[in-house]
Amino acid sequence: MPTLRLALSQVNPSVGDLAGNADLVRRWTRRAADAGAQLVLFPEMVLPGYPVEDLVFRRSFVAASQAALRRLAADLAADGLGELPVVVGYLDADGPPQVSADAQPGHGARNAAAVLHRGEVVATYFKHHLPNYGVFDEDRYFVPGDTLTVVRVGGVDVALTICEDLWQAGGPFAVARRAGVGLVVTINGSPYELNKDDIRLPLVRRRAAEAGAAVAYVNMVGAQDELVFEGDSMIVGADGTLLTRAPQFVEHLLVHDVELPAAPAPVGGDGELADGMRIVRADVGDVPPPATGEVAVGGIIEPVAAEAEVWRALVLGLRDYVDKNRFPSVVLGLSGGIDSAVAAALAVDALGPDRVVGVSMPSQHSSEHSREDAEDLAKRTGLDYRVQPIQPMVDTYLANLSLSGVAVENLQARVRGVLLMALSNQEGHLVLTTGNKSELAVGYSTLYGDSVGGFNPVKDVWKTLVWRLAKWRNADAARRGETPPIPENSIGKPPSAELSPGQLDSDTLPDYDVLDPILIGYVDGDLGRTGLVESGHDPAVVDRVLRMVDTAEYKRRQSAPGTKISMKAFGRDRRLPITNRWREDG
Repeated sequence: MPTLRLALSQVNPSVGDLAGNADLVRRWTRRAADAGAQLVLFPEMVLPGYPVEDLVFRRSFVAASQAALRRLAADLAADGLGELPVVVGYLDADGPPQVSADAQPGHGARNAAAVLHRGEVVATYFKHHLPNYGVFDEDRYFVPGDTLTVVRVGGVDVALTICEDLWQAGGPFAVARRAGVGLVVTINGSPYELNKDDIRLPLVRRRAAEAGAAVAYVNMVGAQDELVFEGDSMIVGADGTLLTRAPQFVEHLLVHDVELPAAPAPVGGDGELADGMRIVRADVGDVPPPATGEVAVGGIIEPVAAEAEVWRALVLGLRDYVDKNRFPSVVLGLSGGIDSAVAAALAVDALGPDRVVGVSMPSQHSSEHSREDAEDLAKRTGLDYRVQPIQPMVDTYLANLSLSGVAVENLQARVRGVLLMALSNQEGHLVLTTGNKSELAVGYSTLYGDSVGGFNPVKDVWKTLVWRLAKWRNADAARRGETPPIPENSIGKPPSAELSPGQLDSDTLPDYDVLDPILIGYVDGDLGRTGLVESGHDPAVVDRVLRMVDTAEYKRRQSAPGTKISMKAFGRDRRLPITNRWREDG
């Protein structure tokens, strides 16, 4: 049986940066060649970045992607890498966009993979299964392919698939078995969700059994707006054995020798039909021999614990949002509470303390311990710490306005928002807002006040998980002999907005240990009132919570983007009308 040395390039592209992403492919192909690779795989849409969203409708962008692919093939050959087959995800089209007046049935934009060899595009594949759920809108953008491309590489038949093709039974993997392939490669832009890595390996094993072939799964790493991609690339044998697995949340070249069955003489001709798909074959001929010496073993990296996984996802999501949008630094309010403490620690881990500004903005209701906790966090993390009292500004407003109650509370929050935005304008920082998912769900925030900001690192983190993350991060620091970044007082004290005397979150909301399970069922699980009550929640509390959630949609529509870590994040995942008279009590 022949052996192929596969190189899975788990890289971090940027949407729209065709030239930069092509250079990324060239650099990592060189690394793969130096490791003796015989076939190199890159993620889904690595050339244009993913997801490109409505850029698909710009014919200029599609044409630029197609030209960049051809140029990349020529550049790889000019780099002396032409003999090494490279699989690259890109944006293609074989007709006008489906939304245009001149659209043609069965033609349009394509989510595509190409095999580059000897300066040419020698084979292409169009994604067959198009996801249209959660964060995905691929039926809006692409036309599905109806052909399985099989490429003979070094005497092995290799089928090409893309992402969602793996997540659905039937289709390309079933056809791959009919085609008699020895290996199925699947290139992916699969966004991170907590515990998704536990689902992925069994899924790849099922597809390997369906295809009767080994599966090489390469996934993107990095972040794009709300989405973060964790990598977790792997190779699974035809019998379901996990052969090698890459780490999460870092760029990585996974190189592994895989013993595969030799390709038989092709059954049928080019264009043969199987299970409703055509099979098209190509042959790249001989490939470079593997480097002499030891067998390449990629190793198996075990996934980390849930809190560590989420922390790394949030750090990567924040770092890429800041860096890819070319912000020099970030600024956030430091209240001494748990949310701003966790957000600040994330920012320091993502960017370094020199790029993080924390501002304490005490009012007459700010407790002494909150001010001390904010200062303590700044000392622990080394960020740029500033103090700007807001009471004189609040008093000026109140001298000119007749306000009381909640209006005065919200005024304090809005003055703080004005200060942060002024610093952003003056010094170029990106403002981070720090409201957690529980607060966002029930509308426990002030529009244009504590909700102000360009990005929210904890937007998709339930309050109870915020506490767990804080405790994990401190424990992790202690294990490494470092100073825990988050003050114990911030973790242990009852949460409060401190906008009125003696105020606590529990004055307005149920305890978070009660609130979060209801919110998780309603928001993430789409349970209605009946389902929540049957799950054991108090009916009166359920009614109160659902009322708050339903009436806060207008606030959520105006909230900053933030890294998605759950199965249903606010924004792209959960789309409900603002004007909506339906209530779960009928």
